[in-house]
Amino acid sequence: MKLPKNNERKSMSKSIIFSLVFLVLGFIMAYSYSLSNQRETENDFAGAGFFEQKEQYRKELIEQQERNKELREELGDKQETVQEFERSVVDGEENYTAYAREAEELRRFLGLVPVKGEGLTVTLRDGDYSIDHANPNEYIVHESHVFQVINELNISGAEAIAVNGQRIHGNSHIVCTGPVIAVDGIQHPAPFTIEAIGSPEVLSASMQLTGGVQDQLLNDDISVTLDPGQTIHMPALLSEMDTGGR
Repeated sequence: MKLPKNNERKSMSKSIIFSLVFLVLGFIMAYSYSLSNQRETENDFAGAGFFEQKEQYRKELIEQQERNKELREELGDKQETVQEFERSVVDGEENYTAYAREAEELRRFLGLVPVKGEGLTVTLRDGDYSIDHANPNEYIVHESHVFQVINELNISGAEAIAVNGQRIHGNSHIVCTGPVIAVDGIQHPAPFTIEAIGSPEVLSASMQLTGGVQDQLLNDDISVTLDPGQTIHMPALLSEMDTGGR
């Protein structure tokens, strides 16, 4: 009767041992499965986070590219504005230079400023007395002779003209009163020196044209002397008015 009891005890011990072994194996398998699922979940979360971060970077890159494009366009507009401003400044300087030159020429023409330069001096003297000239008006210098010279010099590009040192302007009037000529009310005796600032060669050539002013004056028995290449100084009209002329 004792033998069965021992066998029963042994059988129960084996059952308990197997149960413990299976329990431990089950726990290990369950733990391993749980750990595997946790790692897969973590990998899934990590993959999702990386994708979201990558997508965010892509969006930021696109936004930056768009911003760079806008900045390039804005820079192009600014550069065009600067170029237009530079062109306007250059045009303004050129216009200012042209206006200043025109204003200076106008002041010179009106006699508002003193002038100096090369030019031509024309001297008119009364002709020699001759018994052929019963009338002295036939060989003396008249205002018409002076006008002929002044007009020819103006046509030839004279920048400024003076008679016996007195500036001539657009409204000047010349009157012959006997043996003298009055220029703007100021009397000048013969000889009459007409000075013109300009190209000496051009002015001389215009006076010496065949059948021109010089020939006409000589035909009227007026003595004509041309002296080109002189440096001529002329005062401003205001200076003449202040001093009462020469």
